[in-house]
Amino acid sequence: MRADRVFAYGAVAGLIADAALGDPRRGHPVAGFGRAAARVESLLWRDDRGRGALHTLLCAGGAVGAAALAARAVRDRPALAVALTAATTWSVVGGTSLGREARAIGGALATGDLEVARERLPHLCGRDPHSLDGPQIARAVVESVAENTSDAVVGALVWGAIGGVPGLVGFRAVNTLDAMVGHKSPRHRRYGWASARLDDLAGWPGARLTAALAAVGGGRPSEAVRAWKADAGRHPSPNAGPVEAAFAGALGVRLGGTLAYAGRVEHRPVLNGESGREVRSSDIERAVRLSRRVSVLALGVCVVGRMAVGRVVAGRSSTGQGRGRA
Repeated sequence: MRADRVFAYGAVAGLIADAALGDPRRGHPVAGFGRAAARVESLLWRDDRGRGALHTLLCAGGAVGAAALAARAVRDRPALAVALTAATTWSVVGGTSLGREARAIGGALATGDLEVARERLPHLCGRDPHSLDGPQIARAVVESVAENTSDAVVGALVWGAIGGVPGLVGFRAVNTLDAMVGHKSPRHRRYGWASARLDDLAGWPGARLTAALAAVGGGRPSEAVRAWKADAGRHPSPNAGPVEAAFAGALGVRLGGTLAYAGRVEHRPVLNGESGREVRSSDIERAVRLSRRVSVLALGVCVVGRMAVGRVVAGRSSTGQGRGRA
């Protein structure tokens, strides 16, 4: 079976498994990778970019190498190759769990239970919830849904289409390392530099595809594109900017502004500030639905794109063989 078909069948099966089951309940591979990466950090850490780059190379390179060996072992067994791709896709995407956590917070806000909403917010993002009111929590949830649609679903599918199982694993490894050491805390400002920059590179294509599909699937394409063009470049993250701006325009809300992370305050630009309104708790459900539409559209784009490339490669190969026989 051609590699493009293996990816197509496996990716579809993996997303169906995620929709039906959510994340694996026990023995999650991403959690296991995180524990291993934390152990490597404990052995390597110095306030030094070189040590951080070595950490990134060992962890991300090791994960990709192991995935490549596994893919090679089942390369000539189509059923196992599809099963491996499906299991890997299920493990690295997290769209269903993302929606579940967002809806739990939205439900708490809808009933006026601000304390429960504050307790659950750290499950979804790194914001300090204690000083946030209801609209601020709702805004944080919508921003997290937007960014994680790219990080937890679309980016993985893009790299799966490019590199198969190693691409899926590599993207999730890099994204996990960024979440662990890529932030600007005193401990990780230098040590996590390589992980943060690599995550920016790996996330670039998925973020642009997510923004484009949010414009297509959000029902307000002109507003989404306008917010993307006007405001994305003002965001401190090169990848979160386009995604959050496009979601803001598609949903007709304002995102960005002042936020707090574990004792430090950031003043970010407002996205879609000219025509958007304040985020309400009801907008969380709208953001989750948009995230699902974007995920399904991304699956279609990645599968069709991978199969189109596969046909071209197969056609060139058969043409070359025919010339060789002549």
